[in-house]
Amino acid sequence: MPEGDTVWRTAQHLDEALTGRVLTRTDFRVPAFATLDLSGHAVAGTVSRGKHLLTRIGTDHTLHTHLKMEGSWHLYRPGSRWRRPQHEARVVLTTAEWVAVGFALGVTEVVPREHEDDLVGHLGPDLLGPDWDEQEALRRLGADPSRPVAEALLDQRNLAGIGNMYLAELCFLAGVHPDTPIGQVPNLPRLVRRARQVLEVNKNRVQQTTTGDLRRGRQLWVYGRGREQCRRCGTPIAYDEHGGRPRYWCPSCQPVL
Repeated sequence: MPEGDTVWRTAQHLDEALTGRVLTRTDFRVPAFATLDLSGHAVAGTVSRGKHLLTRIGTDHTLHTHLKMEGSWHLYRPGSRWRRPQHEARVVLTTAEWVAVGFALGVTEVVPREHEDDLVGHLGPDLLGPDWDEQEALRRLGADPSRPVAEALLDQRNLAGIGNMYLAELCFLAGVHPDTPIGQVPNLPRLVRRARQVLEVNKNRVQQTTTGDLRRGRQLWVYGRGREQCRRCGTPIAYDEHGGRPRYWCPSCQPVL
């Protein structure tokens, strides 16, 4: 599933291409909205909220999309060939200048503008949002001190924007095992600040890095490197799955408490 910085960058691209443009055609390829036609309305803007995308159309409608595991938004000039198969398209927004196509989206729905809070109001402070509130994020994380740090950081109700990749990297950088109770994480405020820092640093990059090295195969400390040597100590990186999610950590640098 894409990280919060990827979703933020997607929102920026959609916003730059579509905001202020009048839709000449709309095509919602999901049963619930297949007959909806919003052509003739101008796009008011696109924003990200954690891993959610909100595209505001006209004065009354909001298109809510979520990339989930396989989704992506592409921008094409009219008449250009699409880079993904037509059958994967879930929504197509056309203006005179651009065609925005949402492929394999996990969520595609159109709601009244005043109902946006029903979609994203449960989320914690957004690491890349204007509402970022470190103290509120820490309060939410600390509400259940026995909860494993991996579960607490992935819970978007605590803070919004961290996915599997950044979780693994942040735990490594903090020297904590993913199963460490959140209440026992040394200097939790520093971990939260680092989370915001890595998303900020990477939000304008296609290629993410936590090591500071953008060379292929050198960008990450542990994620996706199961059984490879730790870049710090040489110990083979451990790998397992928990709740259907892959986990990576260094047994030496991140010992079990």
